[in-house]
Amino acid sequence: MLVVDFLRHGALEGGVKYRGTLDEALTTVGRVQMDKVWAQIKHEVTTIISSPLSRCALPAQDWASEANVSCVISNQVAELNYGNWEGLTSHDIEQKYPNMLQAWRENPTDMTPPNGESMQFFAERTLDFWQKLLESHDDEHLLVVAHSGSIRLLLAHVLAAPIQTTRHIAMPYACWSRIEIQDGQAQLVFHAKDT
Repeated sequence: MLVVDFLRHGALEGGVKYRGTLDEALTTVGRVQMDKVWAQIKHEVTTIISSPLSRCALPAQDWASEANVSCVISNQVAELNYGNWEGLTSHDIEQKYPNMLQAWRENPTDMTPPNGESMQFFAERTLDFWQKLLESHDDEHLLVVAHSGSIRLLLAHVLAAPIQTTRHIAMPYACWSRIEIQDGQAQLVFHAKDT
């Protein structure tokens, strides 16, 4: 059986903003949130896969070193590029681009943030990552350290749900989810587990 744990990064300096490509640091609390999850699985994980952004990669590399397992950095699980929305709060976006954020939240497949990444391209790269993961790993316990967007997309895929479903999946900081794959069948075991 293949076990895949997903861990969203913890809280970031500067509060809640859209920053898919901005490489901003974890708060002390954000790192503690992530370390709490790691403490529960560190003796089981055989490989760690991480987004390249430091909020994911730095903890992942630290943990891999501690557990003497490999850490693979993958651009395919990086967050959506929000284009002109990068670094803005929801309020900022509404002021500069009235009604666009709400429209995107309701149906992210029908629009793209200005100068950002389309949901179609984002889904293609994220699901390509998932397919390659399934083809190259078996009877392992993987930890994927990534972002709310990429993890939501993968969970929706496993649940055979449309992309619009991603907007209805809670994804707090340091959210921990587990998928198990056996005989080609993937199952969501838990989501947003408390540490």
